[in-house]
Amino acid sequence: MQKLTVLGATGSIGISTLAVVEANPEQFSIYALTGHSQVKKLVEQAVKFRPEVIVVGSADLAKEARTLVEQHQLNVEIEFGEQALERVASAEGVDTVVAAIVGAAGMRSCLAAARASKRILLANKEALVMSGQLFIDEVKKYNACLLPVDSEHNAIFQSLPLDYQQGYLDKSIEDYGVTSIILTGSGGPFRETALEDLPFKTPKQACAHPNWSMGQKISVDSASMMNKGLEFIEACYLFGVSPDFIEVLIHPQSVIHSMVRYQDGSVLAQMGQPDMKTPIAHTMAWPKRITSTVEPFDFVKCSGFTFQAPCQERYPNLYLAKEAFRQGQEVTTVLNAANEEHVDRFLKGQIAFTDIAKYNARILEKLSPQKACNLTDILEIDKQARSLAHELLN
Repeated sequence: MQKLTVLGATGSIGISTLAVVEANPEQFSIYALTGHSQVKKLVEQAVKFRPEVIVVGSADLAKEARTLVEQHQLNVEIEFGEQALERVASAEGVDTVVAAIVGAAGMRSCLAAARASKRILLANKEALVMSGQLFIDEVKKYNACLLPVDSEHNAIFQSLPLDYQQGYLDKSIEDYGVTSIILTGSGGPFRETALEDLPFKTPKQACAHPNWSMGQKISVDSASMMNKGLEFIEACYLFGVSPDFIEVLIHPQSVIHSMVRYQDGSVLAQMGQPDMKTPIAHTMAWPKRITSTVEPFDFVKCSGFTFQAPCQERYPNLYLAKEAFRQGQEVTTVLNAANEEHVDRFLKGQIAFTDIAKYNARILEKLSPQKACNLTDILEIDKQARSLAHELLN
């Protein structure tokens, strides 16, 4: 039986993870559940899954959690703050860490899991977007196991030979006959919106994804295709390839989650319902398979598959991300921080949807970060980018 720490248990990935645990009770148990501020939901999860520890964001939230825990007569330890996240990510006896905290807030705990040689199911893009090769090097140094949960990267991983999957971070994908990776994306809710109407789109409209059920921030990123840009950066690091090795295609049906081209002309694709429980279940059981409770895809009812190239005018964030990767992890750190700040302002109704990419580009033009040699340097660059974003917006 695997013992899990679920970082970000109250988010969409965390909820899906617990659904897979519930469907496979003989194979998984929960050591720790974490949730930043959704205390009531976190305690409800604790009642059902009986973790040893729950972690919240602050002392005040911990106090609220204790009251609820006492009401339910739960025997669970309550901790709070970033150091607590690192502790439960690296705790002795934990086999697997599901890294599902959205944004830069999840980076330290991901690194803690790597240094504790854990099996890391990575749903936090920022660990790679911000720390890039530093994170990969820590995973390799401490012999941790890194498995991609994002549906696109998981699809790529599944479409590669099992010989490659075993210890893939130390291998060259081209040695296995691969000539390119095709990263697919839905195009979001504004795929067919007239360009002149984009500045007037509301947060509610941006969060109404046609296929996936996701949190607000990632939904807005999907609408702008920054999500695909971050995934592009992540894929370069995970599979050790250059930007030219990856092709991005819009696939509105979200059934083919990504593909791999081989030198003999074959193209292998991973397909299925747009439900995150599938890649989560795959990584939880890898290299075996378990039930995910996801309904089989019905090819007869499918209306067909279509593809198109993403337009730079419609999705400038995607192209900003590609260029940022070419310039190095310091620049991808700047872009990620700037985007988080600007998406937050958009969700608060303070800037227009199209301003997100415009202001992201402005930050990239104005900030020239120093070389980052460690996590402290990365976090300082992140801080500088956020500070500049606040200054320019105000």
